[in-house]
Amino acid sequence: MPTGVTLHSDRGSQYYCSNAYQNLMTKHHVICSMSGKGNCYDNACAESFFHSLKVEATHGERFLTREEMPQAVFEYIEVDYNRMRRHSVNGSISPMAFEALKSA
Repeated sequence: MPTGVTLHSDRGSQYYCSNAYQNLMTKHHVICSMSGKGNCYDNACAESFFHSLKVEATHGERFLTREEMPQAVFEYIEVDYNRMRRHSVNGSISPMAFEALKSA
């Protein structure tokens, strides 16, 4: 079991107010991190990424084995998201192309 893991979530009732959730976090020594109250922007980048991951890679997919899911996520991140998917925040180019411009 890994140690020093931090799990960031929003302040939704299924996380913040749930005794079962909080007890599970404590039982497994997971550090609970949440968005600031009334501040939806402190986690906007992560929420945007996970929305894209869900909509573009996993939503509606049927994975036949437990190994297929992490492989699909890896391929989405390493192939589609970082190399090909254009991001408006960096001039509508891929993160890989953006990093290449920065180091040139």
